[in-house]
Amino acid sequence: MSDTPLSEMSFEAAMKELEAVVTQLERGDVELEASIKLYERGAELKKHCEKKLAEAEEKVAAITLDGEGNPIGTKPVEGL
Repeated sequence: MSDTPLSEMSFEAAMKELEAVVTQLERGDVELEASIKLYERGAELKKHCEKKLAEAEEKVAAITLDGEGNPIGTKPVEGL
């Protein structure tokens, strides 16, 4: 489990750590207290990944296209 604050983690780093957390929990050989901490970290990582995905989806949705479907720029998305 990483000590890196979520705010500093990329989507890819958070997903990698989340996969490691799930693997550890699925093995079932982690003590109860450690399992609880892993579960809590996993929930935080999941929320962080969902936020990063939502931000990316908003950015993609903001891309403006010309008449032929080619990207010509972006428009501001409210709230970003």
